[in-house]
Amino acid sequence: MRLAILGGTFDPIHNAHLALAREAFEQFHLDRILFVPAARPPHKSGITHAPYSDRVRMAELACEGNPHFQVSRLEEETASYSIDTIAQVRAQLAPEDGLFFLIGADAFAEIETWRRWNDVLAAVTFIVASRPGHRYRVPKGAAVERLETLALPYSSSAIRRALAAGAQPSEVPPPVLDYIRLHKLYGVQS
Repeated sequence: MRLAILGGTFDPIHNAHLALAREAFEQFHLDRILFVPAARPPHKSGITHAPYSDRVRMAELACEGNPHFQVSRLEEETASYSIDTIAQVRAQLAPEDGLFFLIGADAFAEIETWRRWNDVLAAVTFIVASRPGHRYRVPKGAAVERLETLALPYSSSAIRRALAAGAQPSEVPPPVLDYIRLHKLYGVQS
């Protein structure tokens, strides 16, 4: 089994998240991508724009129809530290299973600020997706696979601004957009 963790706030989940997962799945011959919405992301001071339950539901809607994508509530009850999530996922795998961590270059550039970052480096192989304008160095001891065939400039903050302004951003999957409108998330009025 080859499993990749894709964590994030998914605030909201958008097509770039899904394209990244699909590309990594194909290019690295993965068996499953585990989407793990962060309940309280420490790197963002715990601030999110939609409640955790809504972000999980939007991720579930976005992943419907793809049997290789699964949404997990592993970080629902705790602060969202990657090392804890990795340990929980690893405990469910066989020793010979491959565990990957799918991450954007911008986030990987800050890896040495993460809690127990050396342990994180030792626990997974990173699949680092390039992002326009972001450079990173690979710390000693890190196993890194580069995903450079996909560079999507989507930004959750830009999507939230567009939603609040009444737009219907094409970067948001239709079922997620319907959910956002129904629940009036991100300043959507109707």
